[in-house]
Order: sequence, then structure tokens, then C-alpha cells
Amino acid sequence: MRAQVEQAEGTLAYAQSQLANTVIRAPIAGTILERNVEKGEFVTTGFVGDKGAKGYVVSLANLNDLQVELDISQNDFAKLRPDQKASVTTDAYPDRKYGGQIAEISPEANRQKATVQVKVKIQDPDAYLRPEMNASVSFTSSAELGQPTLAQPVIWVPASAVHDGFVFTVLDGKAIRRKVRAEMTSSEGVRITSGLVGGEDLIVEAPAGLKEGQKVQIK
Repeated sequence: MRAQVEQAEGTLAYAQSQLANTVIRAPIAGTILERNVEKGEFVTTGFVGDKGAKGYVVSLANLNDLQVELDISQNDFAKLRPDQKASVTTDAYPDRKYGGQIAEISPEANRQKATVQVKVKIQDPDAYLRPEMNASVSFTSSAELGQPTLAQPVIWVPASAVHDGFVFTVLDGKAIRRKVRAEMTSSEGVRITSGLVGGEDLIVEAPAGLKEGQKVQIK
């Protein structure tokens, strides 16, 4: 009798599990942006086919937690810092301004675009904002906030790499000419305060006549 009870309990647990699988629960409370399936279609998390089962039911977003994704030029990246204040406007409503704050700075730069991705959180979104809108962001400097300016990150490079305020880096097998700001020279080399973020492939001794976009090979 005890074995029959355990078997019945197992059957009940399996039936309850199957029943629970018929209920789809969202991980957040939000607004449905897109419905991907219609009544009668098959939904599974195991595989997704072009004409077969769908991998998700709806697209969902929390419209009270909106962020603007930006690609910041590496030349301007040193001016930003975590939690920096910003002002956000959209192309659809240019007369409406929203307060923002840097929420995330990518730990890795995009070498092909020479940019760093920054995410700005909109502090008080309203019903006028929609996901995927085009937006513009202007950042507030430390001087405007009455705060001391933070020390900017600097890079040391060999003196032979700098010529008339420019250096050559290598990107996708081509020489890229970049303008830099050099403020100090010592036994360590030249101190660069803008124009480089670190990690670039630098041509230390550029051959005479090297031009922008010319193919090069790293040895």
C-alpha cells in the first residue's frame, strides 16, 4: 500500500508539473511590445524553426526603466565618468528634456569603430517615450556641477611614435593616422592625454612616406 501511495504521489507531481507548464509567467512586470504567436501555434524552448515552433510568445519591456545606448568616440571617452549627469531629448519630441545618468560604460572598446559604448539611464520617463526611439544626449561637465575635475586617464608611448601631434595605429591591416595630445616627455616616453584609450596596435617607428589607409603587416 505504501508503494502504491508513493506511485500515486509521483503521478500527481508529474501532472502538476505538466499543468504548470501551461502557464507562461513573465520575469518582470511590463508592457507587451510584440506578440510572436497566434492561438493554436506550438511554443517550445528546446528549438526554434523557421516554420516550426516559436521560441518566445511576446516581447516585453519595463517602460519605467529606459536606457539610451551611445557609441562615444574614443577621443571624447576620457571626458566621461560613471554616474555622470546628462540631458536626453528625442527626435520625436525635441521640446521635452529628460534627466539622465550614466548607468554603464562598456569595459571594452570597439576597435573597428574607435568607439566605446555607454548606456544612459533616463531618470523620469513618461508616456511620450517609446523603446527604439532616436535620442540625443548632452553630458554635464564637472565644472558645470561645481565639482572638481577628475584626473583624466593617460597613456605613455615611445617618443618615436609621435610625429607632429599624430601617431599611426594599425586597424584591420591598415595604417590609421590619429591626432593625439602630448603633454610631457620623460625617460618613459611621451605622455598622451587624448586620442588613445590603450590597447591599440601602435606603429612605433613609422616608415617615411607612410600614409593613411596604407596596408601594413605586424611582425
